Amino acid sequence: MDYDSNSWIWEGVYNHPHVLGGLMVTAALLGLSTSYFGGMTNSWSNLGIFPKKRSGKRRVRVYMDGCFDLMHYGHANALRQAKALGDELVVGLVSDEEILANKGPPVLSMEERLTLVSGLKWVDEVITDAPYAITEEFLNRLFYEYNIDYVIHGDDPCLLPDGTDAYAAAKKAGRYKQIKRTEGVSSTDIVGRIMSSLKDKKAREDLDGTDAKPQEESKLKVSHLSQFLPTSRRIVQFSNGKGPGPDARIVYIDGAFDLFHAGHVEILKKARQLGDFLLVGIHSDETVSSQRGNHYPIMHLHERSLSVLACSYVDEVIIGAPWEITKDMITTFNISAVVHGTVAEKSLYSERDPYEVPKSMGIFHLLESPKDITTTSVAQRIMANHEAYVKRNAKKAQSEKRYYEEKTYVTGD
Repeated sequence: MDYDSNSWIWEGVYNHPHVLGGLMVTAALLGLSTSYFGGMTNSWSNLGIFPKKRSGKRRVRVYMDGCFDLMHYGHANALRQAKALGDELVVGLVSDEEILANKGPPVLSMEERLTLVSGLKWVDEVITDAPYAITEEFLNRLFYEYNIDYVIHGDDPCLLPDGTDAYAAAKKAGRYKQIKRTEGVSSTDIVGRIMSSLKDKKAREDLDGTDAKPQEESKLKVSHLSQFLPTSRRIVQFSNGKGPGPDARIVYIDGAFDLFHAGHVEILKKARQLGDFLLVGIHSDETVSSQRGNHYPIMHLHERSLSVLACSYVDEVIIGAPWEITKDMITTFNISAVVHGTVAEKSLYSERDPYEVPKSMGIFHLLESPKDITTTSVAQRIMANHEAYVKRNAKKAQSEKRYYEEKTYVTGD
């Protein structure tokens, strides 16, 4: 479809912008691809809805740091907001040792977290081994060595073990800017979901062979539901807004992409190198559950979609892609190659090969996965250190509670 030829759409968007939101929600719910709607953002700039950045001035460099452990769409959205406050985004990645001292054991290694952060579309540069607390000494390094103009952080508290603000020095220097925290997700929340989900799996196994009531299993299924509410605006913000060129070689890869990890990033990078445009199919929650068991997925469809869209190697996603790839689908999206990694979660119930059609057409390629990490292996790390992560979650909850109580007392709110 030619975006530029549809002048009636642009006129409609200009005069009735609320209509686009309805279209985007419909697209997401129907499992349609996002490039058509995302492409509208190019014209929105011309309409003044998304103002273009001024040129001819010194580029503003902003800095945002974090642990970025169990990378999720909330992290990605924070970095997207940070990038919008400048021209170049430098990310500080807190070391494993600093995380251990201030929060508890990290789930992912420095190497894995670096792969995830550097693979985001909004990140220009990464500083490894950043301190958990920004001291005046490190602040001077940021200003004079890395030419940072502003330090960015969310509106949620980031506290040191003694209860003090980790960004006090940046605030004192007048070089601090704040962004809005993405509600409905956090690394602490995801750890809780994983522990709850795998406990539910054990509970289901204990119920096998008994006269368990349907409502008992239903309670298990809803014990770790996400609080995230997807919107069309968020999908547009994460979308590239560009469709494939007329002669583009389109590569397709699909999967659950649950607990988006370094293995996902590396295989997506490898797949993108095989063509000009990478289309990623993301299986629905129902499909994942039917193939892997009721305790999966940990992250629901729209959470997983945003994590994939945030990856710099991804051009487009199909939200709620089918399990089996059909010839009609290949023709509709003009797919040149279908790929799959050698490391993937095993399907428990599939009787048919989902790649039967692309294999018969000679367009299927099996890619050697650069990393052997999987969603299950990440979950197993957490369960293996169950007590440590329970203490970590409780410690953070207590710190945040104390912070807000003191804040309320001081402001009188």
